[in-house]
This record gives sequence, structure tokens and C-alpha cells, in this order.
Amino acid sequence: MKVYKCFRILGWDFTITPTRFVLTGLVLLMAATVLFRLLTGFQYVTNLTDETPWGMWIAFDVMCGVALAGGGYSTALLVHMFRYEQYEIVARGALLTSLLGYVLVMAGLFLDIGQWFNFWRPFVSWGHTSVLFEVFWCISLYTTIQSLEFFEIITERVLVKKLHRYIVKILPVLVVIGLIFPVLHQSSLGGLFLIMKERMFPLWWSEFLPIYFLLSSFFVGSAMVTIETTLAKTAYGHEIPHEIMLKLTRVGTRIMGVYLLMKLYDLFSMDLWGYVFQGTLQSNMYCAEMLFGIIIPILIMFSPLRKTRGGLLTYAWLTVLGVIVNRLNCVFTSMYESGAYFPGIGEIIVSVGLVALGILIYCFLVENFNIIGNERAVQVKIDKDKDIKNLIWALLRTKRH
Repeated sequence: MKVYKCFRILGWDFTITPTRFVLTGLVLLMAATVLFRLLTGFQYVTNLTDETPWGMWIAFDVMCGVALAGGGYSTALLVHMFRYEQYEIVARGALLTSLLGYVLVMAGLFLDIGQWFNFWRPFVSWGHTSVLFEVFWCISLYTTIQSLEFFEIITERVLVKKLHRYIVKILPVLVVIGLIFPVLHQSSLGGLFLIMKERMFPLWWSEFLPIYFLLSSFFVGSAMVTIETTLAKTAYGHEIPHEIMLKLTRVGTRIMGVYLLMKLYDLFSMDLWGYVFQGTLQSNMYCAEMLFGIIIPILIMFSPLRKTRGGLLTYAWLTVLGVIVNRLNCVFTSMYESGAYFPGIGEIIVSVGLVALGILIYCFLVENFNIIGNERAVQVKIDKDKDIKNLIWALLRTKRH
């Protein structure tokens, strides 16, 4: 990445590159589209109808976003609960990626509310019989918990020592609480489809859907961590030992194997093999999802390719794309007739803009906080900030005298 300029404002680093210019433009375009949507509703921005009420914002921004943000809780589970301390080197990066994912999911949920100005009603109107109500509360609470966990990293940088010590003390409690909510809402997103048996294509409906969504959010977590660390190495020279990433993805592969066995059980128990080989759009999409998103990644992890960085990265990308295709298939392929819905340009702009915003925020935080093992660089910044503050304070005292 060729750097145009790196400058500091009030002690914070901002790096300008051609890529970030483009990302900033996408964010500005998204902001204008969001404002237009809030003022005019869905009509001019989306292609949603009464027959196709779930569009790209639900399928991609929410369903895919929540799943791909699973790296935070899966890594926390391994590091803090099962005491796999060798994975701690990737824990902070996974937490940041997950937190950004959930913030963007909250944005997608907000935009998908028809009367967005009523977003506050679930806080006071208790729809305890609604699965979506449970999802709303779990995602809201988990995002809050993750923000408090990340606050430990923030307080390291801004020199709030007393507050930092307090956050460190309550961090174990936050981690334990934070492991509860993902299990609930990841599975509940799958539970949303249980009542749609008559509408969904048989290959995607199962009484195990909540378990499928939970398992896939776990094994895609390690894949997302692999991709995130690879990109961090390219951008910032941050390298994680290959053996650690291999062990982490092995854990995900075991969960993926359980997922595959349960899928095969469904095919046999419900006699669905006839649907698999129909040659229709639905059957072809199902085969592609299972082949490229599950079977090939498992084969990679049982082959010599797993010992190479390219092989591990291929496993990660196929796993991530497989989960994305699964969520899109559950919403679109299994429930909508071919051609019944295609996202409007406004929906695409907002989704792309949210991803661009997440990337920009990630870059800023990594460059200014100890996220990917750059504690030495951060300490230099802190020392410089101390020197500047001491100099300003000395000048003020001199003027007073």
C-alpha cells in the first residue's frame, strides 16, 4: 500500500492512501443514501415489497454480519474459558473485528426498520414471544459488553490509569457474560426460519437450523481471524506464527465436521437426496454451498496444503464465502422465486459503505492502539503525548508567573 501522507492531529495518527480515499468516498456516498432513505422511506432506495420483505440489509448486513463477527466470542471462548493462551496473540484483533461487525449489524437493523424513528420501542415494549425481540436484545447487550471489553484497550492509550485498572478487574466478568449472548442470538437467527417450513426449499429447512447457525458462526470465526491477521501482515507487517493459526483453524474444522455430519443426517432422515440432484437453481446453489464452503475446506485441512500459508488462507476464504452463501441462500434462494428480488442500488451502496466504514475505523484503531501486538509503537506515542502535555503545562505555568 503506497502511503500518500501520514500526519498527526492532537496525538492521533491519520494515514492517507489511495485506497482510503476511495473508501472515504464510499462512506460519504453511503451517508447521503442513508439520509435519503430516512427522509423518504424504502420506496426510492430499496426493491423491498410485501412479497419480498427481507432484502440485502437483512440477508447480508445482519445475517452474514452477525455470523462473520463470530470470531470475537469463539476466540474469547478458547482463550479465557479453555485457557488456550497461545491464541491470546490474536484475541485483540478478533475482538476489534467482531465489535466493528456488530456495530455495523446494528446499523443494518436500524435502517431496515420501516418507521426508523420508533427504534426505541423494543426497549420499553416487551415482545417476549418474538424471536426477533430476543435477537434485538441479545445483539444490543452483546455489543455493549464488547464495547466495555474494548474499553480496556482504549484506556491504555488515553492514560486513564484508574479507570483502566477498574476495567481490568471486571474484564473476566464481562468475558463470561459476553459468551452467553452470542450463543443465544446466533442460534435464534436460525430459529427465525423454523416457522417458514412451508415457504423454504426443503434442502435448507431443518429442525436443527438454530444449531446450524450457531455451529457455522463458530467455525467461521477462526476463518475470519485467519483472514484478518493475513491482511494485517500485508498492511502493517504484523505476522502470527503459522502453527498458531493452524491450531486455531483445526478447532474450527472439527466443528465444521460436526456440521457436515448433521447435514448428511438431514438428507437421509428426511429423504432429501432427490432434491440435491434436480439440476434446478436451488439444488445447484445447495451443492455449491456444501462443496466449496464445507467439503473442500475440510479436505484442505486433511491435506498437506494446511502446512502452507496459501492453503490455510484458501481454507479461510472458502469457509467465509460458504457461510455468506448459506445465509443468502436461506433468505433468497430458498424462499424467493428466481428474479422476484434483486437489491436496489441504494441497498448496495449502503452495504458497501458500511463495510468501507468498518475498514477505515479498523485502520485508525490499529494505528493508534495496541491491537495487533504494536505495543511498542503505541508506547512511543504515549510518551510523546506525555512530553507534549508536560511542555504545554510548563508554558502555562511560566505565563502565570
